[in-house]
Amino acid sequence: MCPSMKAASEKRTSVEKAPGKTKATIKDVAKLAGVSFKTVSRVINKEASVGPELQEKVMQAVKALNYQPNLSARLLRGAASSIGFIYDNPNSNYVIDMQRGILGECRRQGYELVIHPCDSKAPDIIDEVLNMVDRSQVGGLVLTPPMSEMPEVLSALGKRKIPFVRILSGSQAPDKKSPCIFIDDRTAAYKITQYLIDLGHKAIAFLGGEEAHKSSGERLEGYKAALKANKISMDKKLILPGEYSFESGVKRTRQLLASNLKPTAVFACNDEIAAGTLFAARIQGVDVPQQLSIVGFEDSPFSRQAWPNLTTAQQPNTTIAERATALLIESIRKDGRDVDSEGFYPQLIVRDSTCPAPSKR
Repeated sequence: MCPSMKAASEKRTSVEKAPGKTKATIKDVAKLAGVSFKTVSRVINKEASVGPELQEKVMQAVKALNYQPNLSARLLRGAASSIGFIYDNPNSNYVIDMQRGILGECRRQGYELVIHPCDSKAPDIIDEVLNMVDRSQVGGLVLTPPMSEMPEVLSALGKRKIPFVRILSGSQAPDKKSPCIFIDDRTAAYKITQYLIDLGHKAIAFLGGEEAHKSSGERLEGYKAALKANKISMDKKLILPGEYSFESGVKRTRQLLASNLKPTAVFACNDEIAAGTLFAARIQGVDVPQQLSIVGFEDSPFSRQAWPNLTTAQQPNTTIAERATALLIESIRKDGRDVDSEGFYPQLIVRDSTCPAPSKR
């Protein structure tokens, strides 16, 4: 053992064996690291004013003493100790991925997580959100669609100066009201539709999600743009609005298969809808992909557990949630100053649920 490590070990032992100590304090960490307790506080709160070498020294002491920040003390000082996650989404896989990502980042940065499902259509939704913030005393909110795309909710939060980060659909940040994670659904949908066209498909059905979710509209616009670019006439009867759910996919696919439209491919707005389409096709004796190619969106477990596995657009929801939470915490610590938004660009993943159109074969 080198002299410096030996000294640190002896120092740690003296701290751990101090009489009356049952739990390491910030002063214990400061003593072991050989710095002031204010420096320890800055490192724990991820302040940029502390150099990397000093940060490493403090974090080694934190780990050695198994130090846990006192969230109650932080709250009494008026500092944020928790983050709120508000959502209204029927897609359980999406919600689970979001929770996993937000919780992981909260734990890394010493925050608690408060989860609040809601009904975005409720007449008192703004009061519900503001009351939740007051009751839980969260330092800021992670908002997902459709809550993140409701101007009245964002305005109410802004008036109360409640920090928030938005996860939303778009090719760029819509404004500078708060940091956001924007997801380029339109370009991804264009690429999906172009991929199907390149396989020879012309009768491509589009199964959308809830209109309240901007992602559904953005994906529809990408679909339309690809048809137009390839001079394929758009048949409005092949565009079926609905919900982001398995049941909605089943219902609309049965409707399609019972009609005279006879699409050779379906672009489903998410993997749950696509899985419902696959199920309905199987019940009707339609071979996938030989008679009907199916594409989903998000790369959720539905896409990998279905057989055949679904071609889809990969949207890393857990990573998106982690980055959104990191942006929110940075915004809280900087009081909203100089926090940039970030973009994600879903990528096409080709699997077994698609193949060339019958005319190409």
